[in-house]
Amino acid sequence: MIEIIDLKKEFNNRFVINGIDLKIPKGKITCIIGGSGEGKSVLLKQIMGLIKPTSGSIIIDGTDITKLKENKKDFVFKKCGYVFQFAALLDSLNIFENVGLTLLEDGINKNEVLEIVKNKLNLVNLSEDILYKYPSELSGGMKKRVGIARTLINNPSIILYDEPTSGLDPITSKIVHELMSTMQKNLNITSVVISHDVEVFNYVDYVALLYQGKIRYFGPATTIWQSDNPYIYQFVRGLTVGPIQTESQKI
Repeated sequence: MIEIIDLKKEFNNRFVINGIDLKIPKGKITCIIGGSGEGKSVLLKQIMGLIKPTSGSIIIDGTDITKLKENKKDFVFKKCGYVFQFAALLDSLNIFENVGLTLLEDGINKNEVLEIVKNKLNLVNLSEDILYKYPSELSGGMKKRVGIARTLINNPSIILYDEPTSGLDPITSKIVHELMSTMQKNLNITSVVISHDVEVFNYVDYVALLYQGKIRYFGPATTIWQSDNPYIYQFVRGLTVGPIQTESQKI
């Protein structure tokens, strides 16, 4: 489980994250939603250890990563995989090299790495025909899946997705959502998804809404459309999240 306690992050005298408390259930998919500039990616990068919080705690499987020394962090973060918004594949490397990069750098035999890479590509419904192609030869959806395969290479128990369907058409977005859901069920992975896409509600277990640096809603995705939470009401209907309207103001 990931537990976030009174987390704050300040940039230029402004708190982008301003006291977040959130428990992310183990073995489930939790989606964090919110408007642009609300700090969703900042939150994700703090969980991953890419940004240091101003204050507060992030506890992963019982370990507060904000208290760890740099030489102790690898042990925790090897449990985590990060799927970048635009896949972040290296253009100069072929797909085999992109997916197997960390294993190759560790000096593992190339033939062993090849079998592992084939297995990870199979998990994301990609064939070995693309092993020696380059990112420029793949579609946007295929690049996304290669990025997920690369994340799986170290068998993480936690995967963090930063806008996994950004820039994709509706059909490809559905394929990526279904893939995330299938992997979570088959591999029992704890997943955290940052997204603007309300279609993701059909594939996740829980939804948290971030607004003005705080979590304003957390609940099951299955009840999201019936929620009377005013922030959720405005967000899912495509309205600008702003000052909460009273019933008299809505009339």
